[in-house]
Amino acid sequence: MLYTNPTATLGADLRALRKSRGVTLADLAQKLDRSVGWLSQVERDLSEPSITDLRQIAKHLDVSVSLLFGKASAPVDEIGYVVRQGVRRAIGSSETGLVEELLSPDLTDDFEVVHSTFKPHSQIGEFVTRPTQEVAYLLSGKLDVEIGDRKFTIYPGDSFRIRGEAHRWINPYAEPAVAIWVIAPPVY
Repeated sequence: MLYTNPTATLGADLRALRKSRGVTLADLAQKLDRSVGWLSQVERDLSEPSITDLRQIAKHLDVSVSLLFGKASAPVDEIGYVVRQGVRRAIGSSETGLVEELLSPDLTDDFEVVHSTFKPHSQIGEFVTRPTQEVAYLLSGKLDVEIGDRKFTIYPGDSFRIRGEAHRWINPYAEPAVAIWVIAPPVY
């Protein structure tokens, strides 16, 4: 039997995202012009937010709306345990040439695992700083990474760590670079 309810873990994901950003129920409810009770019910999957609500929540939690819509079907006994290739949730935006998919079943753990594909001749424009600890492992291609004032070229089989530092990536090469990231706490 396939599970198809798109909001089954939406509430848990919203709660995890809100908490990872240090935002209280009251703060987010106020920004949404909603009651704390309503938001609490959404986080407990007792109330289903409208598309407009989801857009506003995504905006205030600084995530793409697609992350909140992207629940894939799965057999009931696999939900929360297995994420099949081909039904991963797309996260972020591919505007910079980065395509990301969530490998974690949801965002309720203390970390998330992300599959990232950096398209050839792509880069993130500005340095990014997040209150996270991250480790990445490069599966294929090459990737230039700047962490603070240090510059590295990462090759397949290499890994690197970022601890809340300003960083950015560049793929000036002719082939895509593919990496697996572990990020704590979840940010998507």
